[in-house]
Amino acid sequence: MAAIPPQARSKQLRACLLCSIIQHPMDFRKNGCPNCEELMQMKGSPDRISVCTTTYFDGIIAVIDAEASWVARWQRTSKYVRGMYAVRVKGRIPEDVEAELESRGIKYRPRDQSDQD
Repeated sequence: MAAIPPQARSKQLRACLLCSIIQHPMDFRKNGCPNCEELMQMKGSPDRISVCTTTYFDGIIAVIDAEASWVARWQRTSKYVRGMYAVRVKGRIPEDVEAELESRGIKYRPRDQSDQD
């Protein structure tokens, strides 16, 4: 389970470019991304955190019961851990992560809402 950051308005918070979870950089460094650490490999790596997360995001939703939440389904976060998520994230995942997703047969969908269904 991801920790809910105490200062939701803090400019220090970062959103994962792949799943859009919002955490403090120290949480990414200490624990990695609770949803996609296997792909993003941020745990213990400030350089990786800087390229796999962003401070440029819009809106915040709190996901408590992801599977029962229509908002979580709409945001494509219903399979993720509970926590705070950005509504829209600006930026793209690194090319190596995108290539890894592709090799697993997963289509990368940016979280900037540019590919609305």
